[in-house]
Amino acid sequence: MTVTWEELGWERLAAGVGRCRLPVWDCTVGLVLGEGTALVVDAGSSLAEGARLRAQAQELADRRVTHLALTHPHFDHVLGAPAFAGAEVYAAVGMDALFAHEREELRLDAIRSGLAAEDADEAVDALAPPRHPVSGEWTLDLGGGRQALLANVGPGHTAHDLVVLVPGDPEVVFCGDLVEESGEPQAGPDAVPARWPAALDRLLELGGEDALYVPGHGAVVDAAFVRAQRDALAARFGVSL
Repeated sequence: MTVTWEELGWERLAAGVGRCRLPVWDCTVGLVLGEGTALVVDAGSSLAEGARLRAQAQELADRRVTHLALTHPHFDHVLGAPAFAGAEVYAAVGMDALFAHEREELRLDAIRSGLAAEDADEAVDALAPPRHPVSGEWTLDLGGGRQALLANVGPGHTAHDLVVLVPGDPEVVFCGDLVEESGEPQAGPDAVPARWPAALDRLLELGGEDALYVPGHGAVVDAAFVRAQRDALAARFGVSL
């Protein structure tokens, strides 16, 4: 018997497209099903969480996870990536260098945020640079007429922000932490506030008025919410629109 999205605690957003909200940091993970393929968007905060996500995704897809897209280089979105062995990994250009040279800061940030030190150590030790850096736009053909557009729309929340747009009715846009619904957008030391509103303008251009926008944290929102968050960020950081 085929398992449903809801039975595994996932939210179905469109045909063959869904997401789950992870515990602790309320991080979103997306899943896009193609013909003989499965794309996961973000990987969770640890190897154990990544392994659970991979198992659930493969149960929903009835196939192995073939593609993994990482929206930005924060621990709660990337430290589960080594659990997706064999998947083709995509990320914004520059994340390969960050994974190679800033691993210690990634580990420390995870521990400061509450991840157990042994879990952070294990994940960072296993973390490999993404094989496919995205500098502009990259269309993935997932088979069966399913495509996913990977777009490097940043910088904004970080210097390496990737979004995933899935055409359909409705179109679904996985925003990473460029958009947050469950709290005010977090601007850490690696944020580029002066460019963040422009990144959201680009996101809205790509997604349009009728898309479902899936934040990195929180409930699914619409274009009006994204536009209002853009305006709030511009006011917060003194950016002219």
